[in-house]
Amino acid sequence: MAPLRVFLVLLFGVLLMLQTFSLPGQFAHMAEESPDLAYLRWPMTAVAVFWVLCVQVVIVATWKLLTLVKNDRIFTESSLAWVDAIVWAVAAAWVVLLGVFLYVGFRADDPGLPLLLFLMVVGVAVLGLLMVVMRALLRQATTLRTDMEAVI
Repeated sequence: MAPLRVFLVLLFGVLLMLQTFSLPGQFAHMAEESPDLAYLRWPMTAVAVFWVLCVQVVIVATWKLLTLVKNDRIFTESSLAWVDAIVWAVAAAWVVLLGVFLYVGFRADDPGLPLLLFLMVVGVAVLGLLMVVMRALLRQATTLRTDMEAVI
């Protein structure tokens, strides 16, 4: 579990740097280079920062779930709240991604970017639904463990 925690910390740190420096700077540079698209600078910055925030929520929730596993408390009601946080973060990112896909799709001249965005929409939907299934399995295991403890 320690290597996973190290990589979660590294990923969170890189995402924080990306969120505060790189993304705003990148979109400012793009606005300078393409003045006709400068109006997209702040919406693109907001969307990108929001997506990074969603990933950060998943990282924090994963950290908390690892702690519950370490303390042998994963099969408790408190773990479901952290899985819910992951599900809601993925759902929020998916809704915004769907909006971006629709915006780009109706304005695109070339099918390449809309197709890539569609692939991402489907991929994030699959990830979100997988997390819903994992939550159901965790709920079932929690109920079984609670029932077994009541018998013993």
